[in-house]
Amino acid sequence: MTAKTWPVQDAKARFSELLETCLKQGPQVVTKRGAEAAVLVSIEEWRRLKEQSRPTLKELLLSDEARFDFDLPDRGRLRWRKPKPLR
Repeated sequence: MTAKTWPVQDAKARFSELLETCLKQGPQVVTKRGAEAAVLVSIEEWRRLKEQSRPTLKELLLSDEARFDFDLPDRGRLRWRKPKPLR
């Protein structure tokens, strides 16, 4: 089933109807000046989509992207000491 398209002025004027249609028939597209601008979906659909978009732990570990910024402090003037020889 294709989503019904609602011009933004109709969506504003008939929001209750837009919401009911979304709950009964699925996602509804809102257009602005003839171009698709937004989609109204049920909360169940929203949660399902959010859950699907989360990467798995495996995907996170194998990704090339940094997962966070980690700034290392400058070492300053400290130098490494040579270890004492083992006896």
